[in-house]
Amino acid sequence: MTATYGCSEAEEETKSEAEPNTEPVDPNRLYILSSTSEAYSWLIKLLCDAGDAVLAPKPGYPLIESIARLECVDTVEYQLQFDGSWYIDVAELESLLDDPAVGDRIRALVLINPNNPTGSYVKPEERERIVTLCRERGVAIIADEVFYDYTLEPFAGNARLAGERRVLTFALDGFSKMLAAPHAKVGWIQVSGPADDVTEAQRRLDVIADDYLPMSDIIARDIPALLDAAGSQTDRVRARVRGNLATLHRLLDADEHGLVSVLRAEGGWNVLLRVPSVIDENELVLAMIERHGLSGQPGYFFDMTSNGYLAISLLPEPDGFERNVRAVLDTVNGLVG
Repeated sequence: MTATYGCSEAEEETKSEAEPNTEPVDPNRLYILSSTSEAYSWLIKLLCDAGDAVLAPKPGYPLIESIARLECVDTVEYQLQFDGSWYIDVAELESLLDDPAVGDRIRALVLINPNNPTGSYVKPEERERIVTLCRERGVAIIADEVFYDYTLEPFAGNARLAGERRVLTFALDGFSKMLAAPHAKVGWIQVSGPADDVTEAQRRLDVIADDYLPMSDIIARDIPALLDAAGSQTDRVRARVRGNLATLHRLLDADEHGLVSVLRAEGGWNVLLRVPSVIDENELVLAMIERHGLSGQPGYFFDMTSNGYLAISLLPEPDGFERNVRAVLDTVNGLVG
């Protein structure tokens, strides 16, 4: 279903710089389905033919590559860079789009806002350059914003990509993260962009939606109640993850060995710990299991470029979280000492 998208010159002149979207969401531009995983599948079907490619961030969750392979579509990695905080190297994106070997096959750019596991939002200056680049090259944006409301230590000026009007954009969200309830499998796609592009994209998405009939009326009946609960539940989860992050900083600062640090996370509910690279990540996880009956996700799960990372969740109850962090510190100190 490959198509080329882009604003007309007249439309470009009427578009201003990105602003936080406070307009009511047009229900006719929403697609409700069972999960954001299903949303990725739909959008890759929509935008790509077999042999085409999508740009996906690294470090990142491996789900995107797996779903793309099921659609016979390639993923081309762009590397997030860390220099005190994580950022997108837009020059690298431009280079990949200009690469004769892959550029002509790229149909979409995936932005995770904020990223998992780095917790980094798309910065305003990154957004401006990326939107311009995608509009000029006819590349759609898939913006996964399921962790957006869980701010930790954000920089100023971040905004959702949902509602972006200057380039064809598909924003993903869902109840499982909003409610911190894995069983609440309701997700949605919000379509925005230049009017002609949106009309054509929705014409094709309607075909996919009609073929899959994803949302049962039995589940749909509960959506109003889930929406009513979303605000207060998100507030509770946000308070917990922020409190656990403060506890993490306190415990790391108080550790006399100083072998473990945490990379700045701006949002989400996972953080990356940096541990001495002389410790093999698998050895660390196995030692944690043996000593404390606890596990974590080694950095290579997310394609970190070097050894020495452990991803941990900020979701546990505060007492349990503190025990988890102390267990990590005890294991690291024991392996090094």
